Formats: sequence, C-alpha cells, structure tokens
Amino acid sequence: MADLFDTAEPAAEPAKGPRPLADRLRPASLQDVIGQAHLLGPEGSLRVMLDSGALSSLVFWGPPGVGKTTIARLLAAETDLHFVQISAIFSGVPELRKVFEAAKIRRGNGQGTLLFVDEIHRFNKAQQDGFLPHMEDGTILLVGATTENPSFELNAAVLSRAQVMVLERLSDEDLEALLARAEAELGKALPLEPQARTSLREMADGDGRALLNLVEQIAAWKVASLGTAALSARLQRRAAQYDKSGDAHYNLISALHKSVRGSDPDASLYWFARMLEGGEDPRYLARRITRMSVEDIGLADPQAQRVCLDAWETYERLGSPEGELALGQAVTYLALAPKSNAGYVAYKAARASAKSTGSAPPPKHILNAPTEMMKDQGYGKGYEYDHDAEDSFSGANYFPDTMSRASFYQPKERGFERDLKKRLDWFEGLRKKRQR
Repeated sequence: MADLFDTAEPAAEPAKGPRPLADRLRPASLQDVIGQAHLLGPEGSLRVMLDSGALSSLVFWGPPGVGKTTIARLLAAETDLHFVQISAIFSGVPELRKVFEAAKIRRGNGQGTLLFVDEIHRFNKAQQDGFLPHMEDGTILLVGATTENPSFELNAAVLSRAQVMVLERLSDEDLEALLARAEAELGKALPLEPQARTSLREMADGDGRALLNLVEQIAAWKVASLGTAALSARLQRRAAQYDKSGDAHYNLISALHKSVRGSDPDASLYWFARMLEGGEDPRYLARRITRMSVEDIGLADPQAQRVCLDAWETYERLGSPEGELALGQAVTYLALAPKSNAGYVAYKAARASAKSTGSAPPPKHILNAPTEMMKDQGYGKGYEYDHDAEDSFSGANYFPDTMSRASFYQPKERGFERDLKKRLDWFEGLRKKRQR
C-alpha cells in the first residue's frame, strides 16, 4: 500500500522498457511548465506565494491535460515537502487514515507532506471533512485537483482553508510549444503539412496530454508528409469536453442565451452547435430557446414565441438530425428579433408586489354580487361596464383600495412594443381625464 501513495519516492534503478512521451517530457521545474502563466509567471499568484514562503493548501480547478498533477509534484519539490498522491476514485476512509498516519510520523521526523488528491470532488462530505484537522495542524498541505466547479462540489469548510486556482486550457501557442518540445525529444519533425499541424492542435482541444498521445501515434507512422485530410482519416478528432450535467453545460447555455440577447446570430449558432456536438438533448435546447423568446423578446415580437414552439414541434416530428435545423432557425430568428425584457421585468415586479401586499381584497365595485347579502355589502356597487363607456374605457381603479396604483409594464421603443407603448400612453391619458 505504501507504494501506491508514496509515488514521489525515487526508484532504485531507472525504469526498464519504453516510457510514454508525456512521461518523458514531464517538466523538471516550474519554469519548464508550458501554459498557466497567470499562476506561474513572475507576477503569477502561485509564484508570489512560493517566493514569499507562504504556500497554503490549494485546489486546482481546470480541464484535463493542463498540468494539475505536474504542478503539484513540482510544488512539493520546490518546497521540500514529501509528495503523496491519491485518487478519490480509488481511495476510501481506510486509505486516508494510513496517509494521515504516515504524514504524522513524517512530521515528527521534521518532514512535511504535500498530499495531492486527484478528483477531490468525488469524495463525499464526510471524507472531505476528514482532511480538516490535518490541514489545520499542519500535518498535510492539501492540493486538490478537480474538473468540476469547486463552489458546487467541495465543502465550504475545505474551501475556506484552501485557495482555489483556476488552470486554463492550453492555448494554440502553448500547444505549438509542446509540439516543438516533443519533436526535440523524438529527434525528428512530425511529417505534417502546416495546415495539418494546425488541425492536430485543434484535435487536442487544449489538452496537452491528448496532444502528446496523438504525437506518439503520428511519430510511429512511416509516411513522408500528411495533409489535413490524410491526418483526419488516420486520427479521430478528440471529443469536445462537455458534461451534460456539469459546469460545461451551464457555461455553454449561458453563452448561447447571452449571444441571443446580444443579437449575434453567428455566435448564437456557434454555441447552439457546440452543445449539440457535446451530446446535449435537443429537447432541452428547444425548451431554453422558448424561454429566451419570452424573457428577452416578449411583446417586442410576439411571433418569436410561436416560431420557437413551431420549431420544437418540427423537431418532435422529424427527430434527429433533421429536426435540429428547425431549432437552429429559431435561434437565428431570436438573435435578430427586437429585444425587450419589459414583460419579464413587469412580471417580477407584479409578483413582488403581490407578495408584499398579502391578502388585500379586490375593490368591491369589481366583485360579482350573486346574492342580496353581497349586494348589501356593496359588492358590484358603482361598477362601470367598460363597453358602455366612451372609447370603451372607464378609467376605473382595479387595484385593492389599500394599495396605490402601480406601474409594472414599461414597454420599450422597439418592435411591436412601440405600438403597445402608444396604447398604454393613450389609456393613461384617458384615465387622467376620467378621474378629474
């Protein structure tokens, strides 16, 4: 069991047999790490912590293949801490107890422990709470790694004792630098035409480990040169990182919604396509774009809601993949439609007012009086039938007697709401005349 956790112990002899390229290119120091300059650069937050000698427990949050494990190892080396690595997938309470006991013994001998916990979000609340006393008394310096949003997946107590550091996907420049380093290690250039080299970086999708795995495959081929088509035929494009129930799901639907609200049909279609490519349920997208039509367009274009519902029905009749086209057309229509949230704002204001006014009854003059007793109580007394009034508008008060007249709906000067605003202003003018 000790071998499983004490992964930083040097081997007695060099490992025999071939080593994966990713292992051979593992950086020897933090200066050699490609990417994450916002953390490791001269003014990076992690670099500043190290230079000040105030390294605290950390949580690395980022996608796969961006260096979380590597950076944790190098932190231990730079701070003279014993490196211990566990995975929340394979470890339980008994294994954690052994790790903590070994760290206590190590501490008694004057050696600190950096405990790296991969997939830390997979530990339940009780297991996460088990780290707290050992973090507080200095037995361990915890470095957790997660691909999920820590604010959703980690206990508040753990987060209060650790600093979250966000690791970013490797940029195209980072991936090219990694490619050059791999070619130097291999002692030869990859047989790729310039455009194929660009396609290779795109296939990696910001994941350095995925890129090096692809490089190993290409390096083994006996070919003189490959173009984009030949490369794509030999390699499968890496699936985009997308979890339909996780952080990426909410990030992408947010991007789609805001692109529609921002009247950008091209960006809207891009995020719509990204979600479909990630395996999102088109019915979920149909529901969300219908919501957008109500929330962000509303009465500025009453047809928008109908377009979404028709697209939804078309998808249900055609299924995939043809039905997605109807949804895409609805997304385009929404992006180009006049925007107004006046109806949404009015609805929320009316709900808030209804909540604050409690159970105030309607004014008696608009209540029906089916019995004599109710008539005696004043029900229906003084009611003006609007169809009999001039302009079919009585200007009567319809709010509770105990409540001042409210103005919730404020239409925009856009789309069909221009006409609605004219009507609203006209009725308001009549109301003032009738109340004189």
